[in-house]
Parts: sequence; C-alpha cells; structure tokens
Amino acid sequence: MTEKKKPEHGYTEESIRSLDWKEHIRTRPGMYIGKLGDGSSRDDGIYVLLKEVIDNAIDEYVMGYGKSIDITIHDGRVNVRDYGRGIPLGKVLECVSKINTGGKYDSKAFQKSVGLNGVGTKAVNALSDWFRVQSIREKRTKVAEFQKGNILKEEKEKPCDEKNGTLISFQPDSSVFRNFRFNQEYVSNMLWNYVFLNKGLIIRFNEEEFYSENGLKDLLEKNLSDEPLYPLIHLKGDDIETAFTHTTAYGEEYYSFVNGQHTTQGGTHQAAFREAIVKTIREFFKKEYDAGDIRTSVFAAISVRVQEPVFESQTKTKLGSLTREPNGLAIRTWVNDFIKTELDNYLHRHPDTAKAIEQKIVQSEKERKEIAGIKKLANERARKANLHNKKLRDCRVHFNTRHIDRQMSTLFITEGDSASGSITKARDINTQAVFSLKGKPLNCFSMSKKVVYENEEFNLLQNALNIEEGLEELRYNRIVIATDADVDGMHIRLLLMTFFLQFFPELVKQGHVHILQTPLFRVRNKKETIYCYSDRERVNAIQKLGPRPEITRFKGLGEISPDEFFHFIGRDIRLEPVNLSQEETIHNLLEYYMGKNSPERQEFIIRNLRMEKDEVTEKAVQQA
Repeated sequence: MTEKKKPEHGYTEESIRSLDWKEHIRTRPGMYIGKLGDGSSRDDGIYVLLKEVIDNAIDEYVMGYGKSIDITIHDGRVNVRDYGRGIPLGKVLECVSKINTGGKYDSKAFQKSVGLNGVGTKAVNALSDWFRVQSIREKRTKVAEFQKGNILKEEKEKPCDEKNGTLISFQPDSSVFRNFRFNQEYVSNMLWNYVFLNKGLIIRFNEEEFYSENGLKDLLEKNLSDEPLYPLIHLKGDDIETAFTHTTAYGEEYYSFVNGQHTTQGGTHQAAFREAIVKTIREFFKKEYDAGDIRTSVFAAISVRVQEPVFESQTKTKLGSLTREPNGLAIRTWVNDFIKTELDNYLHRHPDTAKAIEQKIVQSEKERKEIAGIKKLANERARKANLHNKKLRDCRVHFNTRHIDRQMSTLFITEGDSASGSITKARDINTQAVFSLKGKPLNCFSMSKKVVYENEEFNLLQNALNIEEGLEELRYNRIVIATDADVDGMHIRLLLMTFFLQFFPELVKQGHVHILQTPLFRVRNKKETIYCYSDRERVNAIQKLGPRPEITRFKGLGEISPDEFFHFIGRDIRLEPVNLSQEETIHNLLEYYMGKNSPERQEFIIRNLRMEKDEVTEKAVQQA
C-alpha cells in the first residue's frame, strides 16, 4: 500500500515573522483595547483610546500637577490638553511610539496609577489615522506627528510661552473603527466619573464643565433613578471611599473604581464590599439575615487606590488583585475592616437609617418567601425548555473562557418565525445568539417580580441572560432588540424595555441594551447594491446609481433574506443604544410610556417610527 503523502504547508524560516510594535497592535487590536465597535456601546474601542489619553492627564493631577484638563471632540478628532509637568522633551517620541516605555515603571513617581504597562498612548497612536503629541516643559516645546503609528514629522525643540503640560490629538483609524461616532452622552458619563473620583479637578469638554465637591456621594445622587429609602451613607478612609443606599428598584447596582479606572465588571474590591455589607449588617442587628435580602435594591459605589493593580484584561474592566500592594494586606480584609468599623459607627449614630435598612430587609425577605415556590417551578420549566432549545439559539462563546470573546457576545431578541429564522441563519454562531418571542410580551409595568417567574417568556429570557442574581454572570455583553420598523415593532420594543427597566434596570444603565437598526430600502442596479436606513439615504443612493434603479421597501425583518441579513448583523452592524435620561426616575418614565393610555404616548410612538407617517398614523393611534 502506498503511504499517503502529507500536505505541504511551507513551514520554513520564512514563515517566522517578527512584528514591530505598531504592526502587532494593528494586527491584534483586541489584545490592547478589547472589542472595536463603532461607538454605539460604552466599551467600544474608541472610548478606550480616549480613556488611555485622559488617564495620563489624570495621573498628573493625582500627583499634584495641574488643576484642569481641556478636551474637545469634533468630527471624530480628539484633543486632550493637560497642565501637568509635560513629557520630558528628549523622550516625547519614545513615550508614544516605543512599547513598554513610560514614566510609570518608576513606582515612586506613580504610586497608584492606572496605566502601568507602557502601552496606552502607543495603542492610540497605532490605531489612529492621525496622531499628534506636543509637550510643553519649562518654556520649551516639542511636537511629533504620526499616521497609523508611522512617524510623519518630528519637529525640533523650540521656545514656547504656554503653560507646562501635554497636548495629545488623534483621529481613530476609520478602517479599524468602521462608521465610528463618539456618543456625547458616553463621553460625558466618563468625564463625570473622573471628576467624582478626583475632588477639585475641573474638566472642560467642548462647551461643558465638569466638577465635583462630594465625590461618590455626588456620583450616586446624579445617577439615582429610583427613590432612596434613606439618606446616602458616605464613608471615606485612606485610599478607600464608599457610598450607598437602598432604593425601591429590584436587583443590585454598583459603580466600582480602582485608581480612577471604572471597573465595570467589578472584581476583588467589589466582591469584598458586597461581602462586608452583609457581614456588618448581620452583626449590627445580631440576626443571620439572608445575604440576598440584605443586598436587594442596594445602590452603591466603591473606589479604592492600590499599588500596581492587576486587571483581568488590558481594558481593565475587572480587578484581579488580591492585595493592596505587593506582599501587603489582602484587599478582602482591608475592605471588610473598613466597612465593619465605619458602617457600624454610622448606624449607631443614625438610628433612623438603621431602622429603614431593617425594614427593607424584612420586606425583601417576605417577598422572597412569597415567590419561593413559584420560582422553583419556573426554574425547572426553564431548564427543560433549554434542553429542548425551543426559544434560544445559543452561541458557542460560552464554551470558550477567553475574556474578549465574552465581551463580543450578543443576544438578538426578535419576534416571529421568519425574522428569527433569518437572523439565526445569518448570525455568527460563535458570538451571536437568538431568542425568539411568541407574540407581544406582557406589559409588566407596576407588577411585582413574581410575574418574572409566572410568565413563561420572561422566565425563559431571564434564564437565557442568567441575570436572576445580578449581572456578574451575564451571558451576553450586548442585548439587541430586533423588531420590525412599524407600530407593532415599536410596541414590542417598549414592552421589552419595560421588563428590563422594571426588574433589571442595571442592564440598561450599564449600556447592555440596544436597538438593531435594519435598512428600510434596498436600491440596486446590475453593478451595485446600496442598503438605506432612512429616506435621505434612499435619495442619495438613487442619485449615485443613476436613473431607474430597482428600489425595494422592507416592511419587516422577515422580508430580509439570511444572505442579506448577514450584512446587517456583522461588522457593519448599526445599533442604537438605549440610554436613560438623568432627569426622571424609572417609575415616572414607565408611568409616562406604559401607564394609562395617553395622547403623549401615541405621539411618541408615531414620532419615533422610521416610516412615512401617512402609512402608520391611523394604526398607531388605534394600538397605542
């Protein structure tokens, strides 16, 4: 028998490549900034680029240099000017273009900095169409410009009358961040967090000024969307600050920070804080309350500063450090000791607050026991339903433990067999899952959480997301509502958002919920096809393709074939984030849109449809 010849793979010396710093960053950007995206999600790469530059300015402020930072963003171009010491002029080029280079390796100069790996501005440089750095130091300045990490111009040092500091300007690479756009609200929230964590700092962004006098207390007051049950408890110590209250909302909500970095996925410090609250309250009341009953409806923030923090990814969204400093006190012990002392003292000094906390715990305990039987049966139904895979078409990401893949995971919630079938066939099976609704969901406004377990659709959706006990084990980073662009589709959106806001508001507050934008028109000729998301885009497409192109009007997702859907949920996906206004409580918001029928709600539905009004006005008024 002739031996089967193995295929040639050409594995020779020429197969071995050494990438320089910018090539490596551009080839594997996810290793440095997480997912890319177009700016529609809070954790998209363009915000990581912005944060990397601002972090350097913040570190200067923390070290005692400069009281303000100026930031502008126009047409995708970013400018960040701090008034710190300025990069040493002889090292300007190296600091933005030589990997593992920076002043933060000197632990004495930057004791509790965020950026310790010497990568930050290098990643910004490599992933920008245009990047400029200017350092002003002791009446002299130096400027260098780059394109995609390649040096374009290096000016010689020259005299300068401006104040000391650093000016970084950049425009993200449009070939990496396709169709990107900075969401002003996301940027504003980021800047508010910076000033909440750095008392006395002034940040000027375009025409707005950011400043805080009371730190985390201000943060919680600004972000409260439900009524607090007692005044905010604000505790401060050396390198640790906390604030919290209980509200009328379901679930738990935390804002956690390490060295000024917003750790959106928590970590060891947040876990220690949750544990310490339970332990302290049990000891104060001398009762073994259930941990869930104590933490239900907690609205809290914690900020710590530690030496040489260890994060679980380059994007620094989860703290992995076990100690405050190398070979130092355990973070768990440190946080627990602080909370035990300060919170116990506070409750003894404020008996009215202690009484309100106890009443909330007792109420939560009563509700938990009332739904215990229903919950057990509902979870069993959900387990059986998942075994038969009736409503959820899951993705493979959950069998892969790589953090970046979990960040890329998406769940599409859609209605109808045609639409869910098209998305299921077109999706990326590795990172995209589909949950199919059967008809319109229940309007759960003003209902208790018991309905989550009694209603089959809500129970199965909750189980698919794995959010019953909070967001720490959330299975999908993006939850995308995919409904038709008509009255029925708008109504389903509102019903789903009511469910999330009523029982899991942190999903929306943390930017996980989005609306899928799909094209309304297809305009094509024999050579080219253009998909249009608005009437204006349709007109532009007709002008571009010339006379008499074929125009198709998509009236529902079911009319879009799987081959076409592939283009709309892949790299060029368009998502509209669901954001909460800071001006109203969640209850008032839901009362307005989902309470008794009102002309205002009818007008809202009609105004927000991406359709010609004469097609939908009558139906909207009838069904709203």
